[in-house]
Order: sequence, then structure tokens, then C-alpha cells
Amino acid sequence: MAELVYRPVIGAALTMFKALDLKIDTQGSEHIPRTGGAVLVSNHISYLDFIFTGLAALPQKRLVRFMAKDSVFRHKVSGPLMRGMKHIPVDRSAGEHAYQHALESLKAGEIIGVFPEATISQSFTLKGFKTGAARLAQEAGVPLIPMALWGTQRVWTKGRPRNFKRSHIPVTIRVGEPMDAPTDQYAGAITRRLRGRVQELLEAAQRAYPVRPKDGNDTWWVPAHLGGTAPTPAEVKDAG
Repeated sequence: MAELVYRPVIGAALTMFKALDLKIDTQGSEHIPRTGGAVLVSNHISYLDFIFTGLAALPQKRLVRFMAKDSVFRHKVSGPLMRGMKHIPVDRSAGEHAYQHALESLKAGEIIGVFPEATISQSFTLKGFKTGAARLAQEAGVPLIPMALWGTQRVWTKGRPRNFKRSHIPVTIRVGEPMDAPTDQYAGAITRRLRGRVQELLEAAQRAYPVRPKDGNDTWWVPAHLGGTAPTPAEVKDAG
């Protein structure tokens, strides 16, 4: 039943992206295994990141089951869709149930999508990573697949109006080689390596991004350390 829901949703998303004339550049999809479980790990800068992360797996004919906050599953529109696509609700006050659900799915050969920053980064830089992705990969005996997204924040992100106009926005996606998660290593050490790899992919995506801000009013989506006017991580922390 899941695929009766998932594939039409993918079709609707692709139709929407075509209508918006998004210029999606994906490299590295071949690193996503065609069979077997894996934990797909991405940075998080947009409300639509789960869609773009899932698109990266389509060339390998894989569907990604995402871990997402349980409030999304309670929504009258998104809830039935999320449940129908076999995504995994996460109650932050009782995360063990979601962890076990994801673990069982991995052992059954599914790809689980995780955003280890746990929330959208308003500075568009990498926040700290939680260790759950590494622990899942260790316990299930599956690889970690690092990836990075860039440009998705220009479509719809936290604190900004969504841009569903035909704006020809480029979206750059980079998928890295699988990483092992040995059980004889600390999850924290694996997580630090994983974050470093996602950082490398993010920088590669930023370098490959084909456009720059049009003018001084269009620098909001560029991180401060790259000359933009996005808030610094410290400013985001202070505001929170």
C-alpha cells in the first residue's frame, strides 16, 4: 500500500518543480545502494529538504523513509500522506519508539532519511549533529550515506515567505560515498567524521552553485562567512 501513496506524491512533486522551473543538479546518486538498508544523512536548510533528499535516491530506484517530528503526522493533510509513505514519526519526548521503528526498517532493507541537525539551520551552516544516525547504522549493520543540499532555502525556509513563483531557482545536490559505522567505535567519533563529510559536500555544492545574489537585497540566503546577510550561528542562538 505504501507505494500506492509514495509514487503519486513523487509525481506531484516533480510536476511542481517543473512548473517552478527549478534547475536541479544532482551528482553522486550512484553512491546510494540499489538494495539493502542505509542511513541517508543530509544538512537541513528548507522545509522541502525531505523531498529533494528523496529525489537523489530515485535514479537508484529507491524510496526513502524519513524520520520527522510527530506534529507533521497529526496534520489533517500531511498526516495521512506521511503515514501512507511509511515515514517515521518522532516524538522528541519519547524518541526510543521512533528509533526502534527506524532500526526495524533498516534491518528490513529500507533506506532511512535523517537530518541529524534535528531542525532547520537558519544560518545555512551546519549545526551540531546528533548521534542517532550513526547509532542506527551501527546497530543495523548498514552504511551511512552523506549528502548535502544547497539552494533549497531559496524556495521555502524558516522565517522567510515561500517562493512558489516561476523563479528558475537552482538546487544543487551532492551525494557522497558510503561510510562504514563500525560497532567497535564510539558513535560520537563516527558522527564527527560524518559531519565533516557532509561539510565537504556542502562546500562542493556551494562552489558548484551557478548563481550569486542579484543585488544587496538578495543576500539573505548566503551565509555570513561567505559574504551574505544570513544570521551567524551565534546570532541565531541568541535570538532563540
